[in-house]
Amino acid sequence: MTERVAIGVDFGTTNTVVALAREGEPVRAIPFAQAEGLSDIYRSVIAFEKVTAGGATTVVSHAAAGAIQAFLTSAFELRFIQSFKSHVASRIFHDTRIFTRKYRFEDLLGEFLRLAIEAAGGALDDPPERVVAGRPVAFVGAQPDEALALRRYGAGYAQAGLPAPAFVYEPVGAAFYYAQRLERDATVLVGDFGGGTSDFSLIRFERHAGVVRATPIGYAGLGLAGDAFDYRIIDAVISPELGKGGRYRSMDKILPMPVHFYGNFAKWHQLALLKSRETIAELEEIERASLEPEKIRAFLEIIRNDWGFSVYRAVTDAKVALSSAEAVPFRLRLGSLAIDRVVTRADFEGWIAEDLARVETTVDGLLAEKNLAPGDIDTVFLTGGSAFIPAVRGLFERRFGVERIGEGDNFQSVAYGLALVGLEADMEPWLARRP
Repeated sequence: MTERVAIGVDFGTTNTVVALAREGEPVRAIPFAQAEGLSDIYRSVIAFEKVTAGGATTVVSHAAAGAIQAFLTSAFELRFIQSFKSHVASRIFHDTRIFTRKYRFEDLLGEFLRLAIEAAGGALDDPPERVVAGRPVAFVGAQPDEALALRRYGAGYAQAGLPAPAFVYEPVGAAFYYAQRLERDATVLVGDFGGGTSDFSLIRFERHAGVVRATPIGYAGLGLAGDAFDYRIIDAVISPELGKGGRYRSMDKILPMPVHFYGNFAKWHQLALLKSRETIAELEEIERASLEPEKIRAFLEIIRNDWGFSVYRAVTDAKVALSSAEAVPFRLRLGSLAIDRVVTRADFEGWIAEDLARVETTVDGLLAEKNLAPGDIDTVFLTGGSAFIPAVRGLFERRFGVERIGEGDNFQSVAYGLALVGLEADMEPWLARRP
């Protein structure tokens, strides 16, 4: 009898984790070689560096910590791209030009996965036939195209030399892993808070002769999570220092600054796309007519110098710190931009209140759709980085009670569950519905 082996791939907006499951052995995360040593977490960023040596020019790609290191230290021209998962279901995004070559989403994903395989130290050189990939319940975007997203995923995996993946909802993967520790039958609500999406699944787990059996009850999701919370900080703290809310002269009129620049600036997956000739030219014209030209000048400096990751690091550091502190200093110095202020947790919770209301509405809608009350839920399992945010956790504690909130390996649980699903004799009940 052939030994069953599977890998689970949790390609996230912010981080990627790959887990290996083998019959008779504990599931484990595959470590990746990075500058600081081995790590289970592979950052979902990619960079392309135009290197000139000996009169020849080549484009070298980097991913994860290597991409960040290149961004921070390279003396060459470089394109740094983050949160690119957010483009997967967008019909508007066809490709982006990086130096002289056009890259489609599947090209970016394929190169990212190829670099991950290379960093895995041989663990993924001969992948098993069963590859289980996570996917959100709801993709990011106003009108996401699920079929397009799955085609792009499949093409990206193929470019990296991986077998065609089976797709499982990310919260289902987390639920499957969490269920292994249940000691009694339970109806479980899983909330998976990623960088781009918040996804929820309701599953009934029952034990029969020592074997956990599950009945999926329902799923819900929305294209809002950690990146949206970052957006609120940028919009409130940074963008006003770069001209948002300002005015400029046009003919004999005083007009407000166009807001679309700042909408794209505050979205990580759109930030790299601001560096186009058209956008730069338009901002230069506005700078000349602005009533506060120094702010537009600072905005142009950030775009021209690809300082987006420095903005990202300051924002995410503040967001993480606010999970354990009531107030944190926010300092950002980039070129002529200098921000030095205190951000309070109350500020942050006020900025994300509308987002939290959407999360609450989504969860309530899922329960109502399945004719369940909060009291019918035995356990709530929260996973993903944003599950640490006190306001997010508080929402579920108020609804379901502190005693019913469970937690575990917040960053590995989805990948672990996906890999374990791959060991099932029949994976069909766990597969995501086809669009």
